[in-house]
Amino acid sequence: MKETTAKDNKRLLLIDDDPNLILLVKDYLEFRGYEVITAENGRAALQILEQEVPDMIICDVMMPEMDGYTFVNNVRQDERISWIPVLFLSAKGQSQDRVKGLNTGADVYMVKPFEPEELVAQVEASLKQAYRRTQQTNNGSEIAPKIQVPFDVHLTQTELKVVQFVARGLANRDIAEELNVSQRTVESHVSNMLGKTGLHNRTELARWAIENQMA
Repeated sequence: MKETTAKDNKRLLLIDDDPNLILLVKDYLEFRGYEVITAENGRAALQILEQEVPDMIICDVMMPEMDGYTFVNNVRQDERISWIPVLFLSAKGQSQDRVKGLNTGADVYMVKPFEPEELVAQVEASLKQAYRRTQQTNNGSEIAPKIQVPFDVHLTQTELKVVQFVARGLANRDIAEELNVSQRTVESHVSNMLGKTGLHNRTELARWAIENQMA
């Protein structure tokens, strides 16, 4: 029997080229009270988005015809749907893969295989965050809330230098040149800081650095 919850009106777009994963995840999310639309790749998903505006997108990274990176770039460039939170599902779990996914525009990056309960928790957290942003806009306030991180976050000297460059808008490649290290090293530092702070992407890292006068 399907659970009856307050999430019944939340519609999710699930994109993956693996029909077995689509079936399993769709069934689990529907059991938890969500409505789920599916697509087999990014191109098919963009066609759906011409007619439907879901509350959240769950997307595989490596897919035929159009991969997740290209798909999310398209979403973020369309003002009509650019606000939709995106969760990446990927079999690639290296730090540079996670950083690339977040830098592309995903809000959350999860590695396969994953626990269904963790997926649901990430979906719920992302939907709540999107709702808070919507309420803030509706109330006429364009000022984003101050970035919140654990009070005991400690950055190494190198991480502090990296986040200062991030706050200045430099790309990882440019930061690597400034510090005379490899781009992969910079990506690793960014990934470590995202893990320490619980932030989702470089944009939030930059805001945190500026708000705390690190930049």
